[in-house]
Amino acid sequence: MQTKTVEKVIKRSLLYSMAITQPFTVNQVLSAPLQDASVFEQNDLQYGDHGELVRHVQLKLKKLGYYEDDVDGVYGLYTEQAVRSFQSSETISINGMINENTFNTLIESEKREAIQQIEKELKSIHFGDRNENVTKVQEVLFFYGYYRGNIDGIYGPLTEEAIDEIVKEELISFNDDVTEGQLAVVKQQEEKNTNKQNLQEEASDDAVSIPVGESYNSSSIINKAKSFIGTPYVWGGTSPGGFDCSGFIQYVYQENNVVIPRTVSEIWNFSQVVSSPSIGDLVFFETYQPGPSHMGIYLGNGNFIHAGSSRGVEISNLNDNSYWKTRYLGAKRIN
Repeated sequence: MQTKTVEKVIKRSLLYSMAITQPFTVNQVLSAPLQDASVFEQNDLQYGDHGELVRHVQLKLKKLGYYEDDVDGVYGLYTEQAVRSFQSSETISINGMINENTFNTLIESEKREAIQQIEKELKSIHFGDRNENVTKVQEVLFFYGYYRGNIDGIYGPLTEEAIDEIVKEELISFNDDVTEGQLAVVKQQEEKNTNKQNLQEEASDDAVSIPVGESYNSSSIINKAKSFIGTPYVWGGTSPGGFDCSGFIQYVYQENNVVIPRTVSEIWNFSQVVSSPSIGDLVFFETYQPGPSHMGIYLGNGNFIHAGSSRGVEISNLNDNSYWKTRYLGAKRIN
């Protein structure tokens, strides 16, 4: 077996242990999403073998509840029995040896176990949340290569995209019956979002009742919007100190003496439908709730500028990112 390959697996095992025991610091040592790869390029592990790789396998089997003896790096009778027990439970060839198939299945089982350990956090977080539960979820999903953003504790498009992936792979399901505690969390979150929405609507009552009343130059709108690239995302933000998606659009229009409503749904109802977007039109998306819940200004060639929850004001593309492509609702225009 190649020495460098063995060292790579041992290193990743140590990082995984850190991810489980110190989940809030793993991002400090991981430079890219890590996935265990096949390491048995020459020989299988079997009874009588010994070394660090055997210890590595013993740790995994112990973590999954198949091995109860000392982790000593010796492939003895108890290790072989644990391997056979694992192979039997996974309906793979039972031979007591760690070959490529058994090792890869062991990695997948370990991944399922790690994701099950954050199931409570996964089912308690919602788009737009900023808390430690989001951070914990991001760290575990980052480790296994699902989350590809910065570990910042913000539930934005990249976090939702990662969760969508593990749902598609059936590593977790959100269709199971929930407990009373989970229902209470969901209800509390819905009430919190409703209160925020009400506050935003109360603050924008005057703006909603004022029509545009005059034409405007879309290039000046776009230039103003681009001047705020890099401005951080702030829930309910309506100023250069921090924007949410509709607060950003409203502010840019106000800077060009055009008054529009405050919320995404209000702007959706306020604007006129167009068959396809032209430069300066508004593009709408369905994200964390049914109906329009995110928006941006179309720049041409599939590009649009918006205030994203992960990186603030930025330019994204409708076609390059599957997240936006699948959630695109349509384009509208302020006349």
